[in-house]
Amino acid sequence: MAEYELPIFKHIPDGLRKGRNIRDGYARGWGLQFGDLRQKISQDPLYREALALARNRTVQTEENRMNIYLLLKFFCGNLAPGHVVEFGSFKGGSAIFMAKVCQAVHPGMEVYAFDTFEGMPETDAGIDAHRKDDFKEVDFDELRDYVSSIGLDNLHLVRGLFQDTAPDLLPRIGRIRLSHIDCDIREAVAYSYEVCRPYLVPGAYIVLDDALFSSCLGATEAVEELMIRRDGLNSEQVYPHYVFRGPGAE
Repeated sequence: MAEYELPIFKHIPDGLRKGRNIRDGYARGWGLQFGDLRQKISQDPLYREALALARNRTVQTEENRMNIYLLLKFFCGNLAPGHVVEFGSFKGGSAIFMAKVCQAVHPGMEVYAFDTFEGMPETDAGIDAHRKDDFKEVDFDELRDYVSSIGLDNLHLVRGLFQDTAPDLLPRIGRIRLSHIDCDIREAVAYSYEVCRPYLVPGAYIVLDDALFSSCLGATEAVEELMIRRDGLNSEQVYPHYVFRGPGAE
C-alpha cells in the first residue's frame, strides 16, 4: 500500500486558525490515536524500508516516527523549499529514517543531525531529570560509516555542542522546512528553538519529540516559556507529540 487517504474532518474549515491548521492536526493526530493510520503506515513500503535502516538505532516511539513520516510525505511539500534539521540524534536512527524518506519523496531536501554523539552536556538539576553523559552509548565512527554504506548522501552528521556548530552551519543550510527537536533538557530545547527560528520557512513544522514525556519537564518548560507564552504559538498537535507551525503559515 504505497498511498492512502488521511482522515478528513469536513465540518472543520481548512486553512489557518491562530497560526495552525486544525484540520491537518486532527487528520494526523486523531488518525494515529483513534483511526487506522498506524495500520496503513505500517504497510507502506517506504515507511518499512526507512524503518529497517533505522532499526536498533533509535529510541523514538512508533507513533512519533509515524507522525514525522506523515509530515514529510504529505505536508512538507506544501511549504517553500527548505531542509530538515534535527537537534538530538543519539545513535542517528530518526535522522536516518527522515533522510531515507526525504531521498524518496523530496529529492534535494537535506537532513542535518546535530548532536555531541557522546552524551548529554551538563543539565539543570533544578528542572531536568536527565544527567550529564546520558545517551553516551554511541560509536560515531561506526555511525558515519553506516550512513555512507546505505547511500544516504543527503544526511549530514554534525558533531559537537549545538552552540559550537549551529551558528556557523545554519546560515549555509539556509531555509528549514522541519525542525525536529529531540534533546530532552531545558537549555538544549530552548537553544535549538532559538537558533533555528530565523531560518524557518513560513509555516515550517517544529516537532518536539519529548516535551510531553514525564521525564522531560525541562523540555516542557522551554516550550511553555518561549514558544507558547513569549511567541504566542498554538500547537497543531499534542498527540503523539507537540507540533507547532512557524510564523507566516499560509
